[in-house]
Amino acid sequence: MVKIRLARFGSKFNPHYRIVVTDVRKKRDGKYIEKIGYYDPRKTTPNWYKVDVERARYWLSVGAQPTNTARRILKLAGVYRKGEPVPAEPAAAEPAAVEADSES
Repeated sequence: MVKIRLARFGSKFNPHYRIVVTDVRKKRDGKYIEKIGYYDPRKTTPNWYKVDVERARYWLSVGAQPTNTARRILKLAGVYRKGEPVPAEPAAAEPAAVEADSES
């Protein structure tokens, strides 16, 4: 499965992230398929995020699943068009229903 997620770069106490497309089995900062943008959570510059919208739309069209943070940044960048449904966040695994015996 392919995910759009953040890979951490920068020095200690100075995080910067690349928005990357990667296989879920790879490490957070490991090898990635493609870099589609960057994000500076400290907002130290006027252009604190940048996303290649065309490539992001391509990867979403072929089934890449963004993480929650990546989804938020993609929304800011305008990857999701007006009138187009935004993919739902993955639901947490529901606990298995425990059947109670009515016999005592």
